[in-house]
Formats: sequence, structure tokens, C-alpha cells
Amino acid sequence: MLPSTRSSLSNAMHDSTGRVAAITGGASGIGFAFAQRWLAQGGRAVLLDFNSEGLASALDKLGGVDVARGVVTDVSDRASVDAAFATIADTEGRLDVGLNCAGTSNPGSTAEMEDEAWVRLVDIHLSGTMRACRAAYPLMKVGGGGSLINMSSVATRLGMPKRASYNASKAGIDGLTRSLAVEWVSDNIRVNSVAPGYVRTAFTDHLIAKGDLNVVPIVARTPMGRFAEPEEIAASIAFLASDDASYVTGATLHVDGGMTVDGAWYS
Repeated sequence: MLPSTRSSLSNAMHDSTGRVAAITGGASGIGFAFAQRWLAQGGRAVLLDFNSEGLASALDKLGGVDVARGVVTDVSDRASVDAAFATIADTEGRLDVGLNCAGTSNPGSTAEMEDEAWVRLVDIHLSGTMRACRAAYPLMKVGGGGSLINMSSVATRLGMPKRASYNASKAGIDGLTRSLAVEWVSDNIRVNSVAPGYVRTAFTDHLIAKGDLNVVPIVARTPMGRFAEPEEIAASIAFLASDDASYVTGATLHVDGGMTVDGAWYS
């Protein structure tokens, strides 16, 4: 069992009444946790996810189509992404926040990696993020601005063996974030990224069960001594999505329990 000793999260919420958020990978994990928080703040969520069954389950948990809507979306396919955002233009008529969480993991030896496996993971993480940002841009521009939040990782600052494509993709997302932040600032669109450490999700549980993730050294490497809960990452995303972050753009917010700054090895 993963250790969890966090205290209760603050009940403080930003007011998102009337605002619309589009969330790739929104049917589970961090994306779903943010959707829950966004709805609690009074906003409306559009979940974009490749898993149609997962979407249906997520919408049921969120309370149905009155507060959220789902669109089956493949972020590796431009036509699919563009079509999904076109439905937002037609149905919601606005877009205030875009959260890009769609992703996967396929650990393996780089020396033995097939080109197809490399391209597939990079296409989902990095190119998928670019496609979603590009599709969100005209909706945000016509609406007077918005906030885009991309999902980075501690993998951008740590060399993780057998995760070359993942590390490279996440580093690329940070680079993309900085570029778009400068390019789109004149349209009042802020672009930031969040870099979580290890988070307790169904996908993490799957990797642990497969033997692709060893909990013990990860917890030992994390000064806070535990994995994060999805709700903790969602709270940080909510800050970047809010007007409280009105002067924050091009930043990467590390939410990792101190993993990437730990210098205890020195003592």
C-alpha cells in the first residue's frame, strides 16, 4: 500500500462560475481530480479522453451532462482534437481554461526501443499537448484570454533510466510552455506547466502491479515521505487557472514533495 500522511486540503476555492475548462485525459487521475474541483468552484468541464467507457464513468461520478460533458478524443490525431474543440465552440461557446493531462508510460530499454514506441509516446505527450493548445487558442483569443496548463513532470529534472521518451517529452512540454507563454501573451493567454512528483492514481497502481514502479525508493527519495494525492495536484492547477495567478506565465510549478530539491545526500 502506498503511504499517505497528508493533512486535509484547504477548503478554499476560487470562484469559476460561468467559466469553461477543457481537460485532456480528463476521465481519470489528475485530470478527473481537477474536473471535480472545477465543478465545486462553479465552473463547467469538458472532458476529452480516448477511453469512451472511462468518460461515461467519469461523467456519472461528476453528476452528469448538466455540469460536465465528454468528448472521445485522440490527442495523437489532429482532426480528432480539432473536432473536439469545435464542439466546445458550438456547445459551450467559450473556453477559459485548458488543462492537458493526456499521457501514458511505456518504460523500457532505450537501446532496444523501436522507433514506433518512441514516436507514439512523444506524439501523445508532446505533440498532443501542442495540438490541444493550438486548438484552444482561437477560442481563448476571441473570448479575451484564458489560461493553459500543461502537465510536465519531475522527469524533466531527473535522469530516469528506461524512460527516455517520457523524460524527453516532458522536457519538450516545458519548452513548448515557455514559447507559447511569450507568443500568446498579447492575446491575454497565460501558459504554464505543473510538474508533479509521483501521484496515487489508478495508472500508478497499474505500473506498480506490473513491476514497472518500485514504491520504496521513490518514497525514500521524497522528503515528504509519500506520494501525492491527485487532489493536491489539482489544487495547484486551480491556482494557475485562477485570477490569483494573473501575473504568472511561462512558469513550471513543481509539486513534488521536495523530490527535485532534496540535498540531504550532502549531509
